[in-house]
Amino acid sequence: MTTTPALINRRLEQLVLGRPTRDGDGVKLTRVLTADLQQRLDPFLMLDQFGSDDPKDYGGGFPDHPHRGFETITYMIAGRMRHQDSAGHQGLLQNGGVQWMTAGKGVIHSEMPEQEAGVMEGFQLWLNLPGKDKLCAPWYRDIQSEDIPEIVSPQGVRVRIISGAYLSTSGAMKRATDEYPTDTLYLDIHFEQDAQFEQMLNPAYNAFLYTYRGTTEVIEAAGQSQAVALHHMGLLRNEGQQVQLRAKAGTRVLLIAGRPLNEPIAQYGPFVMNTRAELMQAVEDFNNGLFTP
Repeated sequence: MTTTPALINRRLEQLVLGRPTRDGDGVKLTRVLTADLQQRLDPFLMLDQFGSDDPKDYGGGFPDHPHRGFETITYMIAGRMRHQDSAGHQGLLQNGGVQWMTAGKGVIHSEMPEQEAGVMEGFQLWLNLPGKDKLCAPWYRDIQSEDIPEIVSPQGVRVRIISGAYLSTSGAMKRATDEYPTDTLYLDIHFEQDAQFEQMLNPAYNAFLYTYRGTTEVIEAAGQSQAVALHHMGLLRNEGQQVQLRAKAGTRVLLIAGRPLNEPIAQYGPFVMNTRAELMQAVEDFNNGLFTP
């Protein structure tokens, strides 16, 4: 007779409180994943949360600015924002939708509010590209809210699957650079009642969660848990095959994980390459107008 080994839970390694800042034309942000954590959370480079019901905090939006060498994933919880870029893409990001943009060899884009009042809330995640793909052609996709799969777990937790997979359901997006559908996991988890939630994770993948409503508990072992409070990011240790969460009704949390690239990271503002020489080339190409067709 053989027995199936018990799954080991991922434990918390570090708690990080987001830092208030402003970006674009004065947009008020909370920067959660900062440059000092890029190597630890490879392939993720940055996570910002924006949220306000005061137009002075978001009305200026993000006028034209360049990117090269990575992808931006903008997830809108509430509000409306118009995207336009130098590759000819445009789209309207609105409640519950996702904008996934591959900057590749270089793109200039803007993200401007299409509202003068009300709540604007969401997240932007920067996702690195492997060196072989950093100079690929720019790409863009709008994913409307109704196109994001939602699953209610056996415990009554509602899960929005932006990328990766939960149970047997795949997410709305799979990157061309991902070898497996689970290489980039992005879940928005809504605890609509007091409940527990489990997600399988490859131990080699870097993973973190971010609580944006309520408080989340990471269950580390029987009778042992640690809390990830509101507006905190919890880094998960690279051990164990699953993460177990527990929370009260009304809690919402992002769970993000990915296969590390294990490549050097060289960043200068909106350019992310592998070497300083490549960064200097990016600046030169931008100054010479090569980010437009």
